[in-house]
Amino acid sequence: MQFSLAREQLLKPLQLVSGVVEKRQTLPVLSNVLLEVDGSELLLTGTDLEVELVGRVVLSEPSESGSITVPAKKFLDIVRSLPDDSIINLKQNEERVIVSSGRSKFTLTTLPAAEFPSIEKSADDDEYALPQSSLSQLINATSFAMAQQDVRYYLNGMSLELNQSLVRTVATDGHRLAMSYVTVDGMNCPEKKQVIVPRKGILELNRLLTDLDASIKVYIGASHLRATTEEFSFTTKLVDGKFPDYERVLPRGGDKEVVGDRQALKSIFSRAAILSNEKYRGVRMILSEGNLLVKANNPEQEEAEVMVEVDYSGPELEVGFNVNYVLDVLGVISGEQVKFVLSDANSSALVTDFDDESSAYVVMPMRL
Repeated sequence: MQFSLAREQLLKPLQLVSGVVEKRQTLPVLSNVLLEVDGSELLLTGTDLEVELVGRVVLSEPSESGSITVPAKKFLDIVRSLPDDSIINLKQNEERVIVSSGRSKFTLTTLPAAEFPSIEKSADDDEYALPQSSLSQLINATSFAMAQQDVRYYLNGMSLELNQSLVRTVATDGHRLAMSYVTVDGMNCPEKKQVIVPRKGILELNRLLTDLDASIKVYIGASHLRATTEEFSFTTKLVDGKFPDYERVLPRGGDKEVVGDRQALKSIFSRAAILSNEKYRGVRMILSEGNLLVKANNPEQEEAEVMVEVDYSGPELEVGFNVNYVLDVLGVISGEQVKFVLSDANSSALVTDFDDESSAYVVMPMRL
């Protein structure tokens, strides 16, 4: 196997593919990236057995077909270290590869391509075309609420739901819930389809959505989701489980509406958080006519009280929340005003963008 190409052609796909490779692996070959030359195309593949990413580069120089695996981190560090306008030559020499550029030459160990695992692909996957901008928007609006290493494994990911022309994502860790939807013109999913994409799969897929004016093809099978563009093909295993019925979690009948400036609210919650309990992160929201008072204290007997004007008319209400959960929501809403819908001190809050209710957030109360 042999090929030559410019450094900038190789660097971006190699960085993306190396991001999938786990740093600590039980199988040595999983620390490697698979290089395959097929005609005038170079394929780079990385996997951790849960997700797989294949990057494609068109070769303009003459090449020799073949396949081999090389250490991902070392190969990436070598390419990064070379000057911007370098031409990189790679040639296989029995059980080594020689990477050369100008007066620099590196010899890397290899492992056979036959040892490199591949996530199986089925031919009967359902295919959908989505704008990259829409998929990125959905992931950014909800991914923060995914659980991490929860024993309820089905929470360690995101629900992706397709129904007619609607695409919805939902994530929850049991304490808060985030949901968002978009309508995709021209897409038709006659029967409702819902899958759970694991946390790593979602984060890696979002990293790849860089051309927001282009579309991406999504293939959904029984146990895998595959997403492809002209530059890459990404595959992730799906979580085998049933996602909670999020419709039941949405608070109903909240009769107290609070509307406020998003930046002002974000600012006062951030200030109050400074003196909140470092472990529990609880703050009190105290509502009165036209005002919101946010209070926090900690075991050192320190206290914070911050007030802001809001659009609220109703009885006084005091309710406690984890301040991090509230700030996460205020961080992903993009509108100028947000709306909180509350009912009492023991009920969850429903938070939305005042002008756009395509995304909704549920935050459970805390006893303080």
